[in-house]
Amino acid sequence: MNAPTVRLTMAQAVARFLTRQMTVIDGETMPIFGGVFAIFGHGNVAGLGEALYGVREEIITYRAQNEQGMANAAIAFAKASFRRRFMACTTSIGPGALNMVTSAALAHANRLPVLFLPGDVFAGRQPDPVLQQIEDFGDGTMSATDCFRPVSRYFDRITRPEQIVPALRRAMQVLTDPAECGPVTLALCQDVQAEAFDYPESFFAERIWAPRRIRPDAEELAAALERLRLAKKPLIVAGGGVLYSQASDALRRFAETHGVPVTETHGGKSSLPHSHALNMGAVGVTGSSASNALAAESDLILAVGTRLADFTTGSWALFQNPEVSLIGLNVQPFDAGKHDGLPLVADALTGLDELSAGLGAHRFDTAWQDKAIKGKRAWMEATEAVIAPTHAERPSDAEVIGAVHRARNSPDTILVCAAGGLPGELHKLWQAEAPGGYHMEYGFSTMGYEIAGGFGVKLAHPEKDVVVMVGDGSYMMLNSEIASSIMAGAKITIVVLDNAGYACINRLQMACGGANFNNMLADTHHVELPRIDFAAHAAAMGAHALKVASIGELESALVETKRETRTTVIVIDTDHLKTTQAGGHWWDVAVPEVSVRPEVRRARAGYE
Repeated sequence: MNAPTVRLTMAQAVARFLTRQMTVIDGETMPIFGGVFAIFGHGNVAGLGEALYGVREEIITYRAQNEQGMANAAIAFAKASFRRRFMACTTSIGPGALNMVTSAALAHANRLPVLFLPGDVFAGRQPDPVLQQIEDFGDGTMSATDCFRPVSRYFDRITRPEQIVPALRRAMQVLTDPAECGPVTLALCQDVQAEAFDYPESFFAERIWAPRRIRPDAEELAAALERLRLAKKPLIVAGGGVLYSQASDALRRFAETHGVPVTETHGGKSSLPHSHALNMGAVGVTGSSASNALAAESDLILAVGTRLADFTTGSWALFQNPEVSLIGLNVQPFDAGKHDGLPLVADALTGLDELSAGLGAHRFDTAWQDKAIKGKRAWMEATEAVIAPTHAERPSDAEVIGAVHRARNSPDTILVCAAGGLPGELHKLWQAEAPGGYHMEYGFSTMGYEIAGGFGVKLAHPEKDVVVMVGDGSYMMLNSEIASSIMAGAKITIVVLDNAGYACINRLQMACGGANFNNMLADTHHVELPRIDFAAHAAAMGAHALKVASIGELESALVETKRETRTTVIVIDTDHLKTTQAGGHWWDVAVPEVSVRPEVRRARAGYE
């Protein structure tokens, strides 16, 4: 007897399938897709657009202003949801699709789930070349969406309606797999979106996707325990995997039970409350002096859920003890075995708990903990000094961070940022007290992520106070989702630090001996310097916007606008040169071997 079927277009099958995928969070069953972001065009409006209209009561379709912006928002939603929920994004076939490629790379680098559903060319090829079609003279199968291949964990092009059945099943496996997690691209040929097929009804049965918790291999666990017992000065580097695994309590138990200091990457910051005695804060290039001093002396690094990128390791110059060894606790073997580390392939929560059980009552030398606590005390004194308000005409980024911290930081606050000089200052100085309270996109360091990211975070946590900090450079790159946040009733507070250029790269340019060139607006080729009124610009999109002239005014505005129901933008002029000198570490940026500039030659000598 044949199984029952239902006749649908391929696009209708996609839409119905999305509404049937579920997850369970805190005992509540809910849709795993938080919505669909869509900008319609000729490649998806007739097919997927019509299909999404048919399920509009079951899944929200959000209208965005920019394809990259909406994809960034979708990725931020997944990150803020600790990868337990995610979103889909659909576009037309040409520039709309390619606008999402940067976001796909962002998700790929950060191991974050998002489902891309770009339209594609006609599978039947009869009207070729269609509007926006890319033609390869030597390959008739080539399409613009092929650009997604290197930045997708799974890629498929749907050229027949029945192909969507295995493709969507594979997509869900990748999106929910803790090791393989990342962006999935299903390129939907526009003629096939409208073609019908008799789909099995079982394909649309409700399914609950639970997180897989990988337990460590017995031999790997035994080897890691042996290495740990031999250590005298162990140090934990907590990465984003701690948050995605919801392993904050397991990390705290391990640190307290065995007396191990904890440091945090950008992705892992907020894994422990900043106020916890054993949380040394940021590590690496943008790390605290407390963390980096311990890292230089430690004889064992337990890297939990981190990619061990160069900003974390100080370009692998941070760990200076000649006897140092590394244990990589990670769900992904690729990450667990980096730099000849001893791999412990496991979920962060189960891995930490099983390591702790194996260690039993073993506790490391209290002198090591005492040194950590003393170092943190000194670091906090340095922190308070740089975030304290001054009467400077243009305050530093650190002073602005201090104002935001005093006015708005609480366990209900989520601080969002991404690129430029702010990540370095925030990694050092922001004091997050709740898991997820620090939301930084620094795996790909994507300028323009901040505002769209804040929008996505608010969709994930409408009850939270979402504060975005962004420089004028990133604001200029992508600000249109201010309008989207207002349309969605998703209020965020955006603090714009206007230093009149790309100040972070200008400082790096100077540090490498380069001339001030093409970064600050004043140092570019120009006939007339623009005077951009960011407050007026944001107000024109419907935001509540104002400009303040001092740290005191900023702090007052932050307090007063917390009750504002609309997205709020507060602008302040800042110093483009002043940064926090305490903490930090060397970062490998190659300096030219040959230059006519003596400043570059001196920088090269220092580099060598």
